[in-house]
Amino acid sequence: MSAPAPLKIGITCYPSVGGSGILASALGEELARLGHEVHFISYERPFRMPANAPRLFFHPVDISDYGLFKYPDYTLPLSVKMAEVSREHRLDILHVHYAVPHATAALLARDMLPPELRPKIVATLHGTDTTLLGKDPAYAPAIRHALEGADAITTVSHFLKAETLRLLGIIRPIDVIHNFFEPRPPKESRDSIRAGLGLKENEALILHASNLRPLKRIDLLLETAARIRPADAFKLVILAGGDFEPFLPDILRLGLQDRVVVRTNVPDIEDYFAAADLALFTSETESFCLSILEAMAFACPSVTTDVGGIPEVVDHNLNGLRVPFGDPDALALAAESLLADPPRRTALGNAAREKARTAFSAATIVPQYLALYHRVRNK
Repeated sequence: MSAPAPLKIGITCYPSVGGSGILASALGEELARLGHEVHFISYERPFRMPANAPRLFFHPVDISDYGLFKYPDYTLPLSVKMAEVSREHRLDILHVHYAVPHATAALLARDMLPPELRPKIVATLHGTDTTLLGKDPAYAPAIRHALEGADAITTVSHFLKAETLRLLGIIRPIDVIHNFFEPRPPKESRDSIRAGLGLKENEALILHASNLRPLKRIDLLLETAARIRPADAFKLVILAGGDFEPFLPDILRLGLQDRVVVRTNVPDIEDYFAAADLALFTSETESFCLSILEAMAFACPSVTTDVGGIPEVVDHNLNGLRVPFGDPDALALAAESLLADPPRRTALGNAAREKARTAFSAATIVPQYLALYHRVRNK
């Protein structure tokens, strides 16, 4: 039997720093590498989308600021661009990451096209489109309608699937396809990164990477850092995908001026994860937490809150440590235990890297998306 013909796939995501955009960019890159034609459709080029890669294209959405509207509209211009790209390139699949407004725009785009040119719609939920907007009566009915109209729905964890069913009452199958991460080789050495951050030889590098949204609980992260002893044994490096300025008063209040280093909008995250000794995450909820997986890929164990989909990623005391949410003392003690025990930290890190390789690699996850694409295309 001959292999299936290459697909033409449109991908829409939020292009800013965040797990959904990073996953969508990585998925598009892997699909193109496998011979498929991938078209990104968004208001900006996705944060980590490679330039000039074969079979990988970007189509910007033009947003007009008409005086008629109090706020600029994105959904309608996005739907028009989706329909235009689908028509011109004969897309087989529109894969939209995040329900709002991408799934709604995809349904509008499909309805603009004649039946023979309509792509199948796959909607992937990443978290707050369910756990936050799904609770909002101003959004929930529209989200439910868009998801019911898609040809397939995926979530990045079993936790998020359960929350979607509970909050939105979806009465159709949902596929769970976990996130993946395929690390690029670091561009800088561990020693170079550590020197640039001002770390002394005996200081550990504790890393945190996130978009700094409220659910990431940066306040709890800083409270935890302030409790880790000895205080001169580490520096906390924060790769910030958002504005860190609101947290500067906390840095001063907690006396962390010499303990915390912030780097914003870092594209080469691999350099920092490869140089890290430990990762720290204090989220109130998570659907998956891609940053944990990024750390795992570099044999860097995480201390993290035991929330949401994180137990599907971190096996407590096997490849990382999970701590109940909201307890900075317990988080600090967990971090201290690993900083004081390098052999244990190494063992957990090696196990983390092995799980990242076997359970959450591109080789494991991308075929699951391709199987889904072919399934919905052949309906």
